[in-house]
Amino acid sequence: MRYPLVSGPRPPHLGCSGRSKPEELTMSDAGEDIRSRLRQLQSRFTWDLKKEDLELDDLSWRLQHDIDLGLGQRGAVAHAYSFLAYVRYLQDQLEEAESLLNQSEEKTRECFGEESEPRLIVTYGDLAWLKYHIGDDEQSQAYCQRVHDILVKYPVESSTDLNPEVYGEKGWTFLKFSMSYYLKAIDCFRKALDLQPDNCEWNNGYAIALYRTEKNTSETYPEESPATKQLRRALEINPDDGVLLSMLALKLVIYQKHREAEALMERALEVGPDDTQVIRYVAKFLRKQDQLDDSIELLQRALRRGSHSAFIHHQLALCYLRKKRNLLPRKPHPEKEVQHWRRLSIYHLEEAVRVKSSLNHAKAALALQYAEEDDRSRAQEMFNDVLQKLAGENDSICQFVYRCYAEFCHYHTIQKDLAITYYTKGLEFSTRTSEGRHCIKKLKQIAERRLSNNPRDARAYGILGALAKAEGERTRAVEYYEKALESDGNNDEYLSALCELRLELE
Repeated sequence: MRYPLVSGPRPPHLGCSGRSKPEELTMSDAGEDIRSRLRQLQSRFTWDLKKEDLELDDLSWRLQHDIDLGLGQRGAVAHAYSFLAYVRYLQDQLEEAESLLNQSEEKTRECFGEESEPRLIVTYGDLAWLKYHIGDDEQSQAYCQRVHDILVKYPVESSTDLNPEVYGEKGWTFLKFSMSYYLKAIDCFRKALDLQPDNCEWNNGYAIALYRTEKNTSETYPEESPATKQLRRALEINPDDGVLLSMLALKLVIYQKHREAEALMERALEVGPDDTQVIRYVAKFLRKQDQLDDSIELLQRALRRGSHSAFIHHQLALCYLRKKRNLLPRKPHPEKEVQHWRRLSIYHLEEAVRVKSSLNHAKAALALQYAEEDDRSRAQEMFNDVLQKLAGENDSICQFVYRCYAEFCHYHTIQKDLAITYYTKGLEFSTRTSEGRHCIKKLKQIAERRLSNNPRDARAYGILGALAKAEGERTRAVEYYEKALESDGNNDEYLSALCELRLELE
């Protein structure tokens, strides 16, 4: 390759509108600075996609899977070809990358016919960059010219806007690339909808992006959330999209709309019985309804179809963990059966992490299962790794990891103080999630046990103070912190919390 990927600030986008036309490109320009022209193109090569944010093998498999099964809406396969081409470029497979981009152009023309040209802006931009890296400056310039001609033919009103098809392609790329790009995907789809409000594809992309970034709780939105409303909007335009149907069903469960959710899931399976994305969401729904056998059957069906999805392995593991937990209240519980479900969960968690090593919530669950198998050193090593990589993760994953580590410290390494610390950290996000409620329950048990041994235990009152504060009961929290300070009058943590609470109550 001739140059590394472009990064840093870039000059104005080539042909953002028809008002300010880019300089006409001819073959006589070949001796000029081609790279400065290329930097103006809308292309995956200019979108600052960082290779370190990407798991190439996992993304490569997912894109090839979508191509092989023809998954997604109109034009989705063409997008998968072009994105897979960029992955092949990152893997130094330039010839295959070029072949895939040519196939993307062919599929785009098949899907959109006379309307295909605006959807080829990014594909031609990618080809221009790829030809440049291969060393074919003449063809690179030719693709730059093609982009120029399309932009002149399809101008947008504002010089600051891109064509909606470019926003859309950019949005789908960010959505598939990495969790850290989801907010950028939302911004792109929103801008595309500003230009084409009724476009099915942009409405779908916006709904999926909101779904993936929104907390799964009714705490923030007592009424239906923005993602829920956008899923409804997208389904008005495209009522037979199985993925959207299943996503909306999962959202409605949060708002206790179980009858409507069940009807949507049945419809999702009708329209997408062989779509692995639909299957995994329906299976997740069934697991949440405690219909574990049905969920396992669906997920195993997806695996038999050749799916290597980390998500499906993770969902299967969660089903097996639920199977294991359901046995624990039985006294005495059947240890062989418990071990059977635990080892099945370990296998699928290991597969999920092998396919996608950035699944920190799967790693935390796996570490806890290692501890239950008495492999504490392996568990500690994995927890150390996960805790160092939580920056940028969403609140629900952080809360889950903290809860798992607290359980590890509480039950397997007997580090009671560290367990209290991490149960308490789990309350920083929400007390209404299942993880938050679990942390509250454990902290209350710990505090009550300590007080039964020592009615003046300052740490116990400090725990109860933190719980009351997290639950919004400030007056009660003040009382607990005052009792804590009676036994530990110089504790800076309790003094700071008490001062803060008193100021809030004034």
